Amino acid sequence: MAKQKSSIPGNGLDTARAIVDIVEDLQGEDILLLDVSKICAYADFFVILSAGSARQIDAIKESVQETANSLSVKLNQSEGSPNSGWVLMDFSDIIVHIFSREGREFYRLDELWYDAENLVRIQ
Repeated sequence: MAKQKSSIPGNGLDTARAIVDIVEDLQGEDILLLDVSKICAYADFFVILSAGSARQIDAIKESVQETANSLSVKLNQSEGSPNSGWVLMDFSDIIVHIFSREGREFYRLDELWYDAENLVRIQ
């Protein structure tokens, strides 16, 4: 299945890095930016991070949405909730995974996408 043309204006990597920057400013934990473009048919970049509480997950989610809006990047879909311990935000070429510490340990996405190129890791 061919990947659809990017819906992100400009450079998707620049947008992904802007998301990483805002997440770092909000004290996101163990932030990982992966280039999955060579191994994934539906996205180019994953941003994976942990947060210490449902309240922090919600704050990060809101700030990521505001950052995307300011860059004219459309949120296609959002799944999960802060109380569930996992929020997924789909911006077409960029998928953001915001986990509770426990949720991240349980789902182990870092291990699932081990062959992706690691662009940024902030611990």
